[in-house]
Amino acid sequence: MLHFFDKEARKDSTLSDQDRQYLKLLTRKHIVFHGEVQGVGFRYTAYHLASRLGLTGWVRNEYDGTVTCEIQGKHEDLMEFLDDIQNQRYITIDYMEQKNMDPVMESSFRVIGY
Repeated sequence: MLHFFDKEARKDSTLSDQDRQYLKLLTRKHIVFHGEVQGVGFRYTAYHLASRLGLTGWVRNEYDGTVTCEIQGKHEDLMEFLDDIQNQRYITIDYMEQKNMDPVMESSFRVIGY
């Protein structure tokens, strides 16, 4: 599979029919988590949950105390991720801002930033 990490590469690339069909099966969400989400292992918990569920995307801390995540996979796996991340011992999510996005070709989930 192809790896696209920037928006320009996503727009200009030509996907195979197989890749297009694969992307149609996926859901991608951009989520901003608010609450007690920094300094509590949120990013690494997200990484391990996403890896276990076969999800791709990224997670990073923001300077305003929130955590931003783009996550992609089968809808039911995304819902399991969201359920699991909200039921962690030290993580307290007050609310989430969610936006659906177009899926992209990628093969892993990664932690970004400091």
